Amino acid sequence: MRYIPVFLCLLFLLTGCATRKNPEYQVFYKTQERADYFKAYDATLTLWDAPYQQQDVTTSYGIAHVVVSGPATGEPIVLFHGMDASSTMWYPNAKTLSQQYRVYAIDFPLEAGKSVACRNPLDAKQIVAFYNEIFDHYKLDKITLVGASRGGWMATNIALLSGKRIKKLVLLSPAQTIGGLKSPLKVLSAVKLKLFPSRKRLAHFFDTFSTHPENIDARYKEQFYLANLHGDSNPQYVNMLRFSQKKLRTLGIPVLILAGDQDIVNSQKELDKAHGLFQDVETIMVKDAGHFLSIDQSAVVNQKILDFLNKDHHADHTISAF
Repeated sequence: MRYIPVFLCLLFLLTGCATRKNPEYQVFYKTQERADYFKAYDATLTLWDAPYQQQDVTTSYGIAHVVVSGPATGEPIVLFHGMDASSTMWYPNAKTLSQQYRVYAIDFPLEAGKSVACRNPLDAKQIVAFYNEIFDHYKLDKITLVGASRGGWMATNIALLSGKRIKKLVLLSPAQTIGGLKSPLKVLSAVKLKLFPSRKRLAHFFDTFSTHPENIDARYKEQFYLANLHGDSNPQYVNMLRFSQKKLRTLGIPVLILAGDQDIVNSQKELDKAHGLFQDVETIMVKDAGHFLSIDQSAVVNQKILDFLNKDHHADHTISAF
């Protein structure tokens, strides 16, 4: 019974704005609030530490905002951010990934970011179609998808529905993909921040989701705060149905799953379970890392991703805490 309030809060938070029927779904309704958020977004992008371009791609489902970096001839990596985090969350990882690969970080159109959806809500198949139109625009093939948290679920769903154009899959503590929430009550810090945004709740949120919140740049914290203060996002968490074992077993591509040893979403139990869900999977438990492991231990995560991308895959692997 004690988890019922958590569920109700999540249901209210994540479906409340879905009743609006705007022809163009705007996360930020006030011009000044949108301008303030975009200014903070661009400030965070100065941390990218690699040459980049911001590009807009028109699709049937809205305008996709894409941050592109890395050599034009590099193999493509597409990054899927966590809930309300936007593409800027990858600032600790962009330089390393962009040295060899062509990186495309895409803002989810129903959340804080610079993408805009032309309808709300979008169902799971429409979201996959949205991303595939972006892939078509850039003529991408043999793509590696990298997703964090909610973005991990999104990347998995796209891999399942996009056929042979997806080469590899990297999941950083994916939500609703392997199991449920490890610590449901701790997730309430995100709900409270969304419903009643304040600087104090922002600090508590980062303390809960990160083992080293002091290392998160103040510019990103400010952007994330404005996303919660002014943004009316619809991440559609309630539409993120858990994948069946039968469905996940159809994925023949190599999969890498990482989680932090102090994560509030995934534990060693979920990593162990993954070996019965995927044909070819490698799992890594990262020491001294929380749910924001791409920031908490960026050097370790970056190297593990590169190692995975640069190797041949023929068997299932398990790696203990690193």
